[in-house]
Amino acid sequence: MSSKSTFNCLMMAYGGNPYNPTLKPYPNFNPDQDCEKLRKAMKGVGTDEKAIIDVLAHRTADQRVQIVKKFKTAYGKDLIHELKSELTGHFEEVIVAMCYTLEEFDARELRRAMEGAGTDEQTLIEILCSRSNAQIRKIKEVYHSIFSGRDLEKDLMNETHGHFKRILISLAQANRDENPNVDMNAVNADVHALYEAGEKQLGTDESTFNRILVSKSEAHVRAVINAYGSVSKKDFEDALKSEMSGDLLKAFLSISESLFVFPFIYGSTFLFGPEISFRLNSCS
Repeated sequence: MSSKSTFNCLMMAYGGNPYNPTLKPYPNFNPDQDCEKLRKAMKGVGTDEKAIIDVLAHRTADQRVQIVKKFKTAYGKDLIHELKSELTGHFEEVIVAMCYTLEEFDARELRRAMEGAGTDEQTLIEILCSRSNAQIRKIKEVYHSIFSGRDLEKDLMNETHGHFKRILISLAQANRDENPNVDMNAVNADVHALYEAGEKQLGTDESTFNRILVSKSEAHVRAVINAYGSVSKKDFEDALKSEMSGDLLKAFLSISESLFVFPFIYGSTFLFGPEISFRLNSCS
């Protein structure tokens, strides 16, 4: 399991859009007791992985953050550092990532995607194309804080290029219209604008797609996608596929899909892989 797979794993516990969560707040939550269980699980020779799973895999993101803070207060040790020293491999990646806040998790994944040789464009797409304005603003703040003043937008500009860079920079502005009301006249105008920028002409005006899909409200874009069939024999997804390719296509498709289906809910075997899924499910 790669770090990118770890990103997918954590979407079971973290989410960008409203959805019906599979993990509910643990009843009678007691962070002091949970911290003691974790301390005992890592004390002495060997590690009680079952106890770690019993605690962290059955607490919500907010509850896990409380546990991390309480652990340092109670024992003067950093829980994440302790987990890293006790666990290994992909199991360590998943358990450690579960201890971050959503914003810190996203910020760390974005940094990982851009540091070193090469760029993990898919992770950039999965995060930036599915987060709200407020979430992106918070991610930028955390990114700047934990990475010694680095600027997310500058890093995106240095690590990406072309129209793909433009869409990521646009998303990083966190300035999408949030008006929930839909003006059908404006919708019809944008439907025709997209058709004329793509299928109707030779070549593609990517800037028009960027302007509409990234800056207009989610409700508006959803209505545009639904109405696209009124001017074309293709549905919107097929139209995108006929006009674009590569990372730019993936980004626009991700934006489109995130408006209709929360994209990060998977079965535990797909999420965690057979080994980790077995270890989690055997403790249920």
